[in-house]
Amino acid sequence: MSSMARLAAAATAAGVVAAAIALPAVGGTGAVFVSASEELGIKPEELKEPPLAERTTVLDAEGNPIAWFYEEYRENVKLDQMADIMKTAIISIEDYRFYEHGAIDIEGTMRALAKNLATGRVAQGGSSITQQYVKQVLLNSATTEKEKNAALEASYGRKLKELRYAMAVEEKYTKDQILEKYLNIAYFGAGAYGVEAAAKRFFGVTASELSLPQAATLAGAVQDPNATDPNLSKDHRDRLLNRRNVVLDRMAELKKITPEQAAEAKKTKLGFKGTPIPGGCGSSDYPYFCMYVRNEVLSNPAFGKTKTAREQFLNRGGLNIQTTLDPKMQKAAEQAIKKHVFAGDNPVASEALVEPGTGAIKAMAASREYGTNKRKKEMSYNVVADAVHGGGVGFQAGSTFKTFTLLTALKEGMKINDGLSVGSGYRAPYYSSFKNCKGENIGDPTHTVTNDEGGGGFKTLATGTWESVNTFFVALEQKVGLCDTVKTAKSLGIKRSDGLPLQEYETFTLGINEMDPVTVANAYAAIGARGKYCRPMVITKITDRDGKVTNYQPKCKQAIDPGVADAAADILSGVFTKGTMSGVGGIGRPAAGKTGTTDAQATAWFAGFTPDLAGAVSIGDPRGSQNYKLNNITIGGQYYSSVFGSSIPGPIWKDTMINALKGVPATDFHPVDTARFGGCGSSCRPAPPERDQEEPTGPLDEADVTTVLE
Repeated sequence: MSSMARLAAAATAAGVVAAAIALPAVGGTGAVFVSASEELGIKPEELKEPPLAERTTVLDAEGNPIAWFYEEYRENVKLDQMADIMKTAIISIEDYRFYEHGAIDIEGTMRALAKNLATGRVAQGGSSITQQYVKQVLLNSATTEKEKNAALEASYGRKLKELRYAMAVEEKYTKDQILEKYLNIAYFGAGAYGVEAAAKRFFGVTASELSLPQAATLAGAVQDPNATDPNLSKDHRDRLLNRRNVVLDRMAELKKITPEQAAEAKKTKLGFKGTPIPGGCGSSDYPYFCMYVRNEVLSNPAFGKTKTAREQFLNRGGLNIQTTLDPKMQKAAEQAIKKHVFAGDNPVASEALVEPGTGAIKAMAASREYGTNKRKKEMSYNVVADAVHGGGVGFQAGSTFKTFTLLTALKEGMKINDGLSVGSGYRAPYYSSFKNCKGENIGDPTHTVTNDEGGGGFKTLATGTWESVNTFFVALEQKVGLCDTVKTAKSLGIKRSDGLPLQEYETFTLGINEMDPVTVANAYAAIGARGKYCRPMVITKITDRDGKVTNYQPKCKQAIDPGVADAAADILSGVFTKGTMSGVGGIGRPAAGKTGTTDAQATAWFAGFTPDLAGAVSIGDPRGSQNYKLNNITIGGQYYSSVFGSSIPGPIWKDTMINALKGVPATDFHPVDTARFGGCGSSCRPAPPERDQEEPTGPLDEADVTTVLE
């Protein structure tokens, strides 16, 4: 081995950054190092440079940012978008001969070697900015701890590989390009990656606006960003201030600034502002919608074949994600909820708005803030959505499920004025009277269903719906078939919030399954769209870091015959004028819906729609709705002996829809095919006696426990 090769090996062994052997020649001495590299067969090696992790921005339907996702908070900028003083400062302290040497600075390396050999330790490094860039690329490319350790290990093999990469980088890019890449990849501390993010985080300015002391501060931070992280403690800030002054002295020494400028800059305070990093859903004004978007990307194979791929796509992709969120409709939902339910109340109200015909989620709101502060009763999960989208177990949907039995009856040929005679109590006549979709007998003759709303007697599809008569709907479900009713619900996207299979019992029509507002609102939106079901959607367009645009279209199917949907809408519109919502009233345009109250007021719902917008509102106690029921309770400053669907959810829905649809021309429902469905539903049936509120009937009279089927 030649003397120069041995010297190079000694340099590496001493811990110097880079054996100078791998460098292109610079000046006379460089030739010696080139010959040494040739002797060892060292050649440039192409460096794989995957795109840097860059923040993703989520936008509402109007293009306004509502949230940011990132693995590393970074905003890539061009070199001409960085202040000249920033470039000068980083070159002065890190690699003052950057524009003069090749892949490494031979003079700097030899100087570091001499210093290290003299002290017997690594007292001074010799890495060029190019080498530092290579190291950062390798570190950022690592996806496992093993790969990260390999990128940082102090070994001859690792340094030699870095040198090969650095040689290739110098051949591939101009010096300006390398500097730009380095300033975008470098970590500055306080969670800021790249000079643009650091300038905003540290000083509340862009990289183009950095002053001399600010630029010197950032230039000083890259050497050991963890030791000088100003966000951690006063000691860290003191170290950063000292490091800034070192940079200023070096700039003066190199005559990049005058001694007077350095002295003046050193008089200034550190000036760290700690501008909050734009955060994820916790810091969004629309946290529940944000959580839905995030979980939609992470759970949907359309955005990546594996969970890891989807996470990288979202958190590293530098995307702009356009969503369906309508700010006006969101505000309407928030204000309506706030009017009726306080954030400090034990029960929580939540609402989702969905557009019929597209499935676009226009708003998601709740009475409580999102967060982990239990004292403030913040919600730590997405109470508006299902578990797949960050939600929980949901609340039983109550009588909103009667609509699916109504639809099934209409599908199977019943007319609007067809009906059944029922008592105020109902028991299945025999076990085989109800069969689930597995064909199993699940009718329970020992269980009695009673009426919370409405009484017994002859009820048509219309009057039974308006009065929300439990015994009528269980009997109707027996007539049309439990499994057929379940299939109707599933065709409209109904699934349990917790992801478990739907419970298929005779009380299915009474809403025993736990639901979330998005799922229920979307099912009702399908009726408003004349039976066209569309998968809930929140993302309309994604623009990647290179400007490539991918548009996302609604995914729809005709789930219900349009005529059946029209007849159901006609009946459900009578709920406002002749039924359980008559005390609340309508919204001044064609609308239809159904109240929902579960057994003993554990939860309460209202789901309704117009041809232009659908919505569902739920209220229940997240501590456990069966243990903390909505009786003898104060909500929103008002006392309720019992909460029904028309007590709180209905008024919230009404107030929301009036404001959400302000300025939107009213659309009529499609007329009912009277030749097919007979009658004229809500438009001609006599109204039942008015009631002040939805009070349950009296205690069950044994004589009323009958089953009457037509």
